[in-house]
Amino acid sequence: MASESTVQVLIPTPLRRFTDGESRVEVSGATVGDALDALEARFPGIDERVRDDSGQIRRFVNLFVNGQNVRDRDGIATPLSPGDELGIIPAMAGGSAA
Repeated sequence: MASESTVQVLIPTPLRRFTDGESRVEVSGATVGDALDALEARFPGIDERVRDDSGQIRRFVNLFVNGQNVRDRDGIATPLSPGDELGIIPAMAGGSAA
């Protein structure tokens, strides 16, 4: 099993109420799921905004590790390395650019 890595998590504006206004926080974890668990332990209530009841990433949330969508990798099992950046990006609803 991979060892835990300290990573930076980028917190989107709608979730900063859980992090006392912080836009980036450090957590440890060997995988994206571990990092999300650590984030929830530190900031209770944030995880239910990111993951559904089955523990998977919510449909309208995207997670990126160093700019790469984890859905294109191993999802919440995506491994993390020291210094990685995990971005939580709520999907944007859009209209047409007329």
